[in-house]
Amino acid sequence: MNLVRRADFRRAAACGFGALVAMTAAAAFGNVHAHSLQARLIAIVGAAVFLVLAILATRSTAGEISRVVGARAGPAAASMVRLLVTFICYLIVLLLALDLLDVPIQHLLLGGALTGVVFGIAAQQSLGNIFAGLVLLVARPFTIGDHIRIRSAPLGGLFEGTVTGMGLSYTRLDADEGPLNVPNASMLAAAVGPAREPEAGDTDTEVSESTEAATEKTGQPAGASR
Repeated sequence: MNLVRRADFRRAAACGFGALVAMTAAAAFGNVHAHSLQARLIAIVGAAVFLVLAILATRSTAGEISRVVGARAGPAAASMVRLLVTFICYLIVLLLALDLLDVPIQHLLLGGALTGVVFGIAAQQSLGNIFAGLVLLVARPFTIGDHIRIRSAPLGGLFEGTVTGMGLSYTRLDADEGPLNVPNASMLAAAVGPAREPEAGDTDTEVSESTEAATEKTGQPAGASR
């Protein structure tokens, strides 16, 4: 597994460096509108090389991030993070490649900005949960399998549960009342800490209180036969 991670990291670094060199060469020495055939070829070939290497670097980077997230939060969150990273990087690579070919992207950027504003307003809560999920994956206040206590007024006060899953939108808990899906934004805003394990003294106290309650109710020591 470590060898695979190192190979992906080296591949991403090499392809990223090659893409940067190709983009620099195409921008400095190429021009698709030039009269010289050499300048046009440099621009076209440089843009093509940049596109191929950038895609390879994106795939390797997304795969490496997916492995890290999968080890912390499970395969479901890993696949979602990989999809998100791949989409964002592909969009950036496409815009840079179009710019190298002198394709006007101002209108595309303006339309994308307006669409992004509308989409952000419409999906504000969902995007808040996604970004909160990314923060939780990086900060790691808890991991899968931890028994935690949560104090949050919007969630109803104090309760405890065992973390059974971490996604980009929800954190799954196994609480006393049953399984719960808590929004990540609420988990990020809540006070979270490890639950206190019951001690031997607490158990003896509970048994003593139960025995006293049974004695008061029946009028005779618990376990006494008639």
